Amino acid sequence: MIDQKIKFKRVMLIDDDTIDLYIASRIITNNNFAEKIDKYTSAIKALLFLQENQDNYALLPEVIFVDIYMPLMTGFEFMVEYDKLSSDFKKLCKVYIISSSIDENDIKRANEDCNVIAFQVKTITKEFLNSIL
Repeated sequence: MIDQKIKFKRVMLIDDDTIDLYIASRIITNNNFAEKIDKYTSAIKALLFLQENQDNYALLPEVIFVDIYMPLMTGFEFMVEYDKLSSDFKKLCKVYIISSSIDENDIKRANEDCNVIAFQVKTITKEFLNSIL
């Protein structure tokens, strides 16, 4: 019965800050938002997983939360590579930029990306999760 309350089978969290990753995963779990949470501290590793499995929908997330400022590959660089994934996968997956940045340029850039549903200032909240259909 508890499965009926869970919104999504899988979500992916990408954030180099392990504390933010932990807090977001706890909020997602406590609000029955997802059955499975794939956590990545590296956007490169998350991207590799998506590239290797883009045709295996059972392994892929329905929602991705990605931070902007990370070493080696930023959230914006991740989104450039994400755009190259299969269009079928991208139709099934919703991407949200999650950041502590309140820089208007970051918000504008995120909102202009056709693959980004919305920009959310950290941290993820129950209200924010409830707004995602």
